[in-house]
Amino acid sequence: MAKIDWDRVSRGVARDQEKMIWRPYGIPTVLDLENSAFHDAPISAPWDVPEKLVVSVAITGAFFKKDQNPNQPITPGEIHESAREVTKAGASTVHIHVRDDAGYNVLSPDRFRQVISPLREEFPSLVVDGCLVPALDGEWELMKQVLNEGVLDAAPINTTATYIGDSLFVKPAPIMIEKVRLINEAGSKPEIAVYTDADVSNADRFLIKSGLIDTPAVWLILPALPGCSPMENPRQMIESLTRTVASIKDIDPDAFIMVCAAGRASSHVANLAALMGLHIRVGMEDTYWLWPHRPDKVESNLQALQIGQTISQAVGRPVATPEEYRAMLGLPAQNAHAGKIPAGQTT
Repeated sequence: MAKIDWDRVSRGVARDQEKMIWRPYGIPTVLDLENSAFHDAPISAPWDVPEKLVVSVAITGAFFKKDQNPNQPITPGEIHESAREVTKAGASTVHIHVRDDAGYNVLSPDRFRQVISPLREEFPSLVVDGCLVPALDGEWELMKQVLNEGVLDAAPINTTATYIGDSLFVKPAPIMIEKVRLINEAGSKPEIAVYTDADVSNADRFLIKSGLIDTPAVWLILPALPGCSPMENPRQMIESLTRTVASIKDIDPDAFIMVCAAGRASSHVANLAALMGLHIRVGMEDTYWLWPHRPDKVESNLQALQIGQTISQAVGRPVATPEEYRAMLGLPAQNAHAGKIPAGQTT
């Protein structure tokens, strides 16, 4: 331990008469957060962040099964009921995948209709987007059928080549480009889905510079899953998200950016995104953990939405309504196919 010169300390205390140095030049005002006594220009202004916070709920995704989270919605009925529950509770939008009887992701127009058509009937202004990832023989044509039937208002394009967990996940450039063309022709909104800042570069090279997607564009950041931007501790989470967001802003300064509560980062990265003035996606697609530091599992999409609503209250950004979100995306007030596609129609 260092040796302190207590005699010198005592002399200093006496010299300063036991007082801090305090010269209030702005008296009678002691502290003003907006103005200075020396000039009339404002020294502080409200932050330029969106007033409303879009809270999307991703209902089930393609990956997790009931052995990983027993609460995971799997059947069309479970997925529809969960989507209906969060919409009634105030979600801005929902993101839909459907599963087959074994619980695996499937591109089934019929199952999409079973989930989405009754949602459209009950909530005609709800924005519904969904993942259409053709990985198996025949799924490209099924994807085109879903798009042409107007089942979805928007659909993401993953501009990536990475390992997601133990699976290699690559979107060849021609597939990316043609899929965007099909989404545009169907009258849906393309969403650029990125896992790392390298994916941002891919999106710029293939989709934005080509003119297929105009800016400002809709961006979806999916971090923290194994193979995506690493977020194994708070420092990584902050550095990774700020780097990816900065990469997007470099090419699309007015971008609409939504960040997913994913992997172990879960709700903490959603908190960070809301603080940064971005929008958030919560739900059971990208994580089965509630918190990065505890083993608690997500019990329902309603619980995930309620956490998103709490974040909204904490940052003072009210949750956007479905109608407000439609306006943000530049979509018509209602989906043109609402009520026109029977839920029980077969493929």
